[in-house]
Amino acid sequence: MTELLEMGKRARAAARVSGLLGENKKNEVLLAAAEALLAAEAEILAANAEDVKKARERGISEALIDRLSLNHARIAGMAEGLQQVASLKDPVGELVSMEKRPNGLEIMNRRVPIGVVGMIYESRPNVTADAFGLCFKAGNTVILKGGSDALQSNMAIVKALHRALAACGVTTDVLQLIESTDRETVQQLMRMNEYVDVLIPRGGAGQIHSVVQNSTVPVIETGTGNCHVFVDESADFDMALDIIDNAKTSRLGVCNACESLVIHEKIAEEFLPKLYERLTKKEITFRADEQAKSICNEMEPATEEDFAKEYLDRLVSVRIVPDITAAIAHINQYNTGHSEAIVTKDYANAMRFLNEVDAAAVYVNASTRFTDGFEFGFGAEIGISTQKLHARGPMGLKALTTTKYVIMGNGQIR
Repeated sequence: MTELLEMGKRARAAARVSGLLGENKKNEVLLAAAEALLAAEAEILAANAEDVKKARERGISEALIDRLSLNHARIAGMAEGLQQVASLKDPVGELVSMEKRPNGLEIMNRRVPIGVVGMIYESRPNVTADAFGLCFKAGNTVILKGGSDALQSNMAIVKALHRALAACGVTTDVLQLIESTDRETVQQLMRMNEYVDVLIPRGGAGQIHSVVQNSTVPVIETGTGNCHVFVDESADFDMALDIIDNAKTSRLGVCNACESLVIHEKIAEEFLPKLYERLTKKEITFRADEQAKSICNEMEPATEEDFAKEYLDRLVSVRIVPDITAAIAHINQYNTGHSEAIVTKDYANAMRFLNEVDAAAVYVNASTRFTDGFEFGFGAEIGISTQKLHARGPMGLKALTTTKYVIMGNGQIR
């Protein structure tokens, strides 16, 4: 597809410009972009209403409709995210290390932009603004391929951001949106090694797996979230109920929502009915193992698949375990490396959980819903990496840079 190749060429050329922009100029653009989003609210909401209407006509679940939907507060949040990114320290040029060798060479390692970032994502229009802000502040250009269900919303957001770029005298090629809904476009983007330095997929398990398996461009894998909360025998019940309620029900369709519960058997008889009563008021359905079902017979029986599933719906799995060792083993077997939490008063158990659970974010006595770039103070995030190379967890500015060695000499030869 000639059009996509042209986008790649323009992105590569723009990256040579964006990588040299000073921090003040980048901040000027980001603040203007935030204002442009607020100014274009009516236009963006009208476009989003079209997308939501079509999604409902196709019978999309309410959890996914929530991901797709924008309102005044969410547009304000997108703008605030850009403002926060502007307030953060520019990572480009940061000195990572410096060493003077015995031969007099000064070897420095400093942060530089990655170059051209490709982003493939589903549903959430707010990702469009977040991805632009973070990539731009880190000196990169970005090519976006959003889901067809959010196309009108994404086009309206990009139009507003382009106005800000043009007003600040920066080429709009630093932010490009692929408007084609042809699946071949995605296949070609995954093979544009000449122009794209890294791909970041953000969406459902199927989409992420497809990009990881088929891309020849290096991929940073952002993961699905089968997130667990383990309620230990020493847990404060009120705290545990509040944490689980928040982690499960505050937003169903997000990757940091709790999908699986693990309960210590010594408190299960007392705690589980309280939990069942609390969550069923919010129409949550439980898929339980035999022991949990024997305590709350109204729960549905769980299959093996349930324990490994990211529901993104009003469903949660429950397993009763004899001790923390079994809890950690269960979580490490079924989790997706995203976010895991323990509710406990036992310091030793808290430390074991932190040290032994294999995930990008591990919590003691807090909701998994905090795994988010905004909540971590990154301004925004381009995704939550569940891989272990280069970046892991919420990906802010530093995760969108690489490093370069700079060597200063005075005539040394080897």
